[in-house]
Amino acid sequence: MKGRGRNNDERTRANERARIAHLAARIMVEDGVEDYSLAKKKAARQAGVADNRHLPGNDEIDDALKSYQQTFHADAQRDRLQELREKALRAMQELVEFNPHLCGSVLSGSAGKYADINLQLFTDDAKAVELFLIGCGIDYKPGQTSFYSGEARITVPVFTMNDEGTDIEIAVLSPRDARVPLKTSLAGKAIERAKLAAVEELLSQMV
Repeated sequence: MKGRGRNNDERTRANERARIAHLAARIMVEDGVEDYSLAKKKAARQAGVADNRHLPGNDEIDDALKSYQQTFHADAQRDRLQELREKALRAMQELVEFNPHLCGSVLSGSAGKYADINLQLFTDDAKAVELFLIGCGIDYKPGQTSFYSGEARITVPVFTMNDEGTDIEIAVLSPRDARVPLKTSLAGKAIERAKLAAVEELLSQMV
């Protein structure tokens, strides 16, 4: 009987996770929320779940995003994704000397109409990236973000520029970081990233 009760609890938690994941997906698509943590917390409140220990992971949210977009916004989402990948490719071509990689929702395919483009550059000279942007006359906002390499937290510079209403966030990392998996949190999964040639291939498959 104890085993049956435990199984029921596990099913209940799994159902709650799935419900929160789909609510979070709707919030991200319809309200333009890009922050996974914020979307999950809002979804949990809407679902009446006070215990935040069993919220869905970002990969579960991504799956729910794809499902929601295919169900309610299939054509518009595909067009928007192609537009974002084209913008990402242009930016990567401009920044090719800094070994650019695409990551985030534009790579995974879950990007919606409010999505930003996330790039990672791998160079020994972060200042050279800033000087490049200045030399090209590109307006940008400087900032910082953090990643986890194993259990070590690293803080890196970020430059955010805008391409016709779409923010492009450029994180500048060391070349050694390209050889190790990076995460946005200790509990998260490794960030997927794609080089220029891979992004060109993704776009060719969409035509």
